[in-house]
Amino acid sequence: MKAVILAAGESKRMNSKVPKVLYKICGKEIIRYVIDACKNAGIKEVIIVLGHEADLVKKNISEKDFSLDIEFVVQEERLGTGHAVMMAKDFFNDDEDILILYGDTPLIGSVSIKKFIEMHERDNNVASLISSVIDKPKGYGRILRRDNKFIRIVEDKDCDSNQALIKEINTGVYLFNGNFLKTALQMLSNNNAQREYYLTDTLEIIKTLSDKIGVFCVDDCNEFLGVNNKVELEFASRLMRQRINKRHMENGLIIIDAENTYIDDEVKIGSDSVIYPNVFLEGKTEIGNECIIRENSRIVDSQIFNKVEIDSSVILSSVIKSKVRIGPFAYIRPNCKIEEKVKIGDFVEIKNANINHGTKVAHLTYMGDADVGSNVNFGCGTTIANYDGKNKFKTEIGDNVFIGCNSNLVAPVKIGNGVYIAAGSTITDDIPEKNFAIARARQINKTDWTKKNPNA
Repeated sequence: MKAVILAAGESKRMNSKVPKVLYKICGKEIIRYVIDACKNAGIKEVIIVLGHEADLVKKNISEKDFSLDIEFVVQEERLGTGHAVMMAKDFFNDDEDILILYGDTPLIGSVSIKKFIEMHERDNNVASLISSVIDKPKGYGRILRRDNKFIRIVEDKDCDSNQALIKEINTGVYLFNGNFLKTALQMLSNNNAQREYYLTDTLEIIKTLSDKIGVFCVDDCNEFLGVNNKVELEFASRLMRQRINKRHMENGLIIIDAENTYIDDEVKIGSDSVIYPNVFLEGKTEIGNECIIRENSRIVDSQIFNKVEIDSSVILSSVIKSKVRIGPFAYIRPNCKIEEKVKIGDFVEIKNANINHGTKVAHLTYMGDADVGSNVNFGCGTTIANYDGKNKFKTEIGDNVFIGCNSNLVAPVKIGNGVYIAAGSTITDDIPEKNFAIARARQINKTDWTKKNPNA
């Protein structure tokens, strides 16, 4: 079996230069959801029909990402859905089935596809389609049946008064025997007002050749919702977010307010962790067990181990080991590694740094490009200055170092084990281990200065 994904649309209703299949929902491009659904349904080969911004779409899809055989064809002229499938016909074999999907349906699930395929094969159909029953079918093609057998699809604009009352609609997902599909495509006509080749017409052609056409009716029509504009994009995002949050809660996550929790599709979370409202977990983030992520936090492409507490902070592309406490209002920039039982306090910014076990960076500190040992104490207002205007340098700090408040460490410097640095010092030279460093101007008190300067 092969799948054909139609992704050639011009995205006119999106009012954007970006192809609609590349818009992201919960951190993943729309078309990737469709490809993943094919893969998870057991399909090994996918043909993607491209058109608008074909090179851009192609650039964003790699076979390695999906472990699938992916072929691309281009529909230079957009002459209808039937014409789009014609572009892929050279990949069809007579003895295989061809699944037709749309690249703008991110909510489609592999379970429904599997059941659809099972019905098609069990009934030995030459063609099958997926339908759904909805209360407000206006705008959709209606499924006409006689004695519960498929007769044809009537487009909404062509429905008579009785047909308009039919609530079973066409989702646009089809499964064809390769031989019958190729025959029907050869017989397709564009003799209509739009001068386009409609894929739905292939079913009427196949109906004249065989009555083995099946209809698989699904309960949730939202699975096949196409995203054609920004309003539908938001709606699909909301449904996907609900689906993702439900999955995590079923796996043991506690979400305080699921309506205001934003978790990307590829995020992994352990059991008994707690997520507070307005938290964003993005990319390939992994959260361990028994973590607490408090409100207004954002974590991107990071690995968070067990029993970590994060309060109203941002963490980007970093590794946070177990029992670390971060925040509130901390900013962990990319390429940081923070070991167990470290405390990162309020208004602390860290970038490209390794911080070892038990170190405390309590508040109002900037640390750039540093390797920090265990059990180091950073006083309030400490700055590790890593940039001289042209180049960035690294600071190395040993174990059991005490850094007084409002100190500046100007890289590159090496601070040995057991060093004490006096408050207010600006360190520009290396400090050997167990030394006490003072680098500030000597205090001078001017006697009776205010008496002598009464207007000061």
